[in-house]
Amino acid sequence: MSKSSAQYSQYPQHHPHDHGRAFHRRPVAAAAAAAIPLPATDDAYTIVHAGKQVRFGPVVFWIVVGTVVLLGLWSAATATYFAFRDDVLTRLIARQAEMQYAYEDRIAELRAKVDRTTSRQLLDQEQFDQKLDQIVKRQTALESRATALGAMPDVTGSIPRSAPQRGDASQTTPKPSPISDTVIFVAPPDREARLESRAPTVAATPTSQFARNHSFDNVLARLTSSLDQVERRQMATLNAVEESMDSRMRRMRGVVSDLGLNLASLEAAVPRSAMGGPFVPVKLTANAGPFEKQLYRINTTRAEMDRLNRTLALVPYRKPVIGEVEFTSGFGVRSDPFLGRPAMHTGLDFRAASGDPVRVTANGKVVSAGWSGGYGRMVEVDHGNGLSTRYGHLSEINVRVGEIVKIGQVVGLVGSTGRSTGPHLHYETRIDGEAVDPQKFLRAGVRLSAG
Repeated sequence: MSKSSAQYSQYPQHHPHDHGRAFHRRPVAAAAAAAIPLPATDDAYTIVHAGKQVRFGPVVFWIVVGTVVLLGLWSAATATYFAFRDDVLTRLIARQAEMQYAYEDRIAELRAKVDRTTSRQLLDQEQFDQKLDQIVKRQTALESRATALGAMPDVTGSIPRSAPQRGDASQTTPKPSPISDTVIFVAPPDREARLESRAPTVAATPTSQFARNHSFDNVLARLTSSLDQVERRQMATLNAVEESMDSRMRRMRGVVSDLGLNLASLEAAVPRSAMGGPFVPVKLTANAGPFEKQLYRINTTRAEMDRLNRTLALVPYRKPVIGEVEFTSGFGVRSDPFLGRPAMHTGLDFRAASGDPVRVTANGKVVSAGWSGGYGRMVEVDHGNGLSTRYGHLSEINVRVGEIVKIGQVVGLVGSTGRSTGPHLHYETRIDGEAVDPQKFLRAGVRLSAG
């Protein structure tokens, strides 16, 4: 393609064999050239291909060029898109996968946190249930101890018990249990229940789990402290009972020793009541605590004290008359009221009014009941093991020979029969038939009742 190819056709062709020859214009060629019309413009474009010429105008040419350029750009863009399409998709997929993994990791983290919280709550609940079980078991043990203490009879004689007067409400009020004045916690029926559900429903700000756990710990601590106080009071009561029993046991043995009596002989003389059953030895369990061991000692001491009480029931250390004791004449040498000469007085004379009841001072059997010389009307009671008592100058006798009498039973009435100058009671204590000072026995009674 050439823009000025038409202009070259105006000149004759030069041949190489024409060197040195004069140039002559050929007329035919000149005429032919003159016959070819010249192009109207110089802006045309010619494409020569295989001897043929194709002429284009500038507008068509630039349209074709623009089309070719656009097609090239479109092809390049398409190739670039398809070249980078896989990388973009890969990045998008990787981004989506990264977001999904991050979401799953967050879910897993939250699930692990929930699991840890749940595990911590379950552990706290388990610990709370264990502590609650221990408190309930301890409360049950303390209640059984209180029952044992309440069922323990008063064998020490250290606490006087007066009959309640009619209309006296304070006397009829039952004695409270050792643990009735403290907080008693009862396990809820639903072990999964929370303590806050037991509180009244009021609008309040929610508390944290730590605060609830701290509140639970405070409740358990208060319950434990209350049970500790109950246990200390129970142990103090048990210690007081044991000390009182031990003190009374010592006094009992001391009284028997001071009176010069043989304890084994006295115990052998105690009449046996209708009792029986198989022998079952008392044993402590291997896991017995201090309370159980001390209660075992107390029960053993109480059994021995019961035996001593039955034995001492045969010893006449009580007063034969009720009221203030006033002696008109003591035991020993005195001036005889009738003869005025020294004489041995073998008993004690108690001042009393005529008709006052005379009571036996120990369990025994009536061996004499009637007139007996200077004694006047007299009753003699045999208490066994060589011990006996006499009650003289009675105005009336209320028992007969062979009758079994109990402590405090009325055997007669005060009088002035026999060698007597006025109403009074002549009281004697004898060991193996020999008169001994009754004040020795009365002082022993005062010593025993002092505890």
